[in-house]
Amino acid sequence: MSGLDDPLVVHTPGDREIVLSRLFEAPARLVFAAFTRPELLVRWYGARGWSLVECDVDLRVGGRWRFVSQGPEGARMVQAGVYRQIEPPHRLVCTELFDDQSYPGETLVGHEFTELAGRTTVTTTLLYATVEGRDTVLRYPMTRGVGQSYTRLADLLRSTTTIRGEQP
Repeated sequence: MSGLDDPLVVHTPGDREIVLSRLFEAPARLVFAAFTRPELLVRWYGARGWSLVECDVDLRVGGRWRFVSQGPEGARMVQAGVYRQIEPPHRLVCTELFDDQSYPGETLVGHEFTELAGRTTVTTTLLYATVEGRDTVLRYPMTRGVGQSYTRLADLLRSTTTIRGEQP
């Protein structure tokens, strides 16, 4: 069974949550590395037509991260946050706030990396500060963008040998 075309699964279990999950054909340590190493993040993060032009990661509890993405017609998007929990290669939790955010409050983002037989399911829980924030995000093409970004990640994990065997 191949995970090449595994879709992004989206659930809304609570009024402030969005849960996204996808299976990747790679061990958890490689997927975790792709989520935490700038030289890998710039190769997959973002929807089709978007790319990271700045990627700062201070991977420690209390460390800050900041991504600047550039998209069609020079559009820019800046998001940043603070790492709250880091348990390689199983869990990564951080806050997220956009510079030009259209909803109130910080979002808590938790990534779980669950490996079984060399394949890893990434389950991301987004907990918004308000119901209105979650509902606003659901109106955006966020799930399409994450789906496209994860397709790029799957391609990277399949094609690269540079991260195989390396520790994050």
